Amino acid sequence: MSEQEQSFEQALAKLETIVQQLENGDVPLEKAIELFQQGMELAGVCGGKLEQIERKIEMLVEENGTLVKKPFNQESF
Repeated sequence: MSEQEQSFEQALAKLETIVQQLENGDVPLEKAIELFQQGMELAGVCGGKLEQIERKIEMLVEENGTLVKKPFNQESF
């Protein structure tokens, strides 16, 4: 399964495992570089999936006494 085909949860779990391995410091330099590269790729996958979800989320906003659907954006908070 390619990195892009993973669910957000699968990619995040792999990323957390990689971070733990790197934080332990027991990994040879070449393996650490490889893990870092995988981690960066997984972080990109997670970020991309979050952006996709964010675009799908709509907010219900009250305007003039009625509820109106509006696209979600972080600037509104």
